[in-house]
Amino acid sequence: MGFLNLISHPMRETLSLRTWALLKIPMLSFVGPRVIELSSQRCVMGIPLNRRTRNHLGSMYFGVLCAGADCAGGLMAMKLIRESGRSVSLIFKDFRAEFLKRPEGDVLFTCEDGAAIAGLVERVIASGEREHLPVQVTATVPSVSGDEAVARFVLTLSLKARGDHPTPAGKGDQFPGTKSSVVR
Repeated sequence: MGFLNLISHPMRETLSLRTWALLKIPMLSFVGPRVIELSSQRCVMGIPLNRRTRNHLGSMYFGVLCAGADCAGGLMAMKLIRESGRSVSLIFKDFRAEFLKRPEGDVLFTCEDGAAIAGLVERVIASGEREHLPVQVTATVPSVSGDEAVARFVLTLSLKARGDHPTPAGKGDQFPGTKSSVVR
């Protein structure tokens, strides 16, 4: 029985995300994201409001909010790509944000577009062509405003299959086949 089998699924995913982020996108590690829930349908990420994530008004800095939205949508896609066993490049093509209220507590970022992302992964593997999908992420502060959104994001996910070779799960990167590339 390995060490990873002794800890909960969200904690394992959090450790995997933080390790990957430290190696690939260190700024994400700085803000301390944690995985609350990760399934094929839904991803919920949390980022604490603290000295590192707070702006001069005492609420969460908008750049941190954007990083949380990126994590929630990106982790969902990386999970589905990993499960496909194929090598697929992932990048966000554009980003829209609507800031509704000041986030004055720990923020949860929720993406519930798993079915649409899974369909996109299947299409790019079958076609070999780059395809895009708008992914929605909602930010909430349950300790202050319950399920009321404090921000909404739409990120356009851009995927392209890389070669005809499957990527064995567990080899290479923690999230195999998800290396970023330039959008063509």
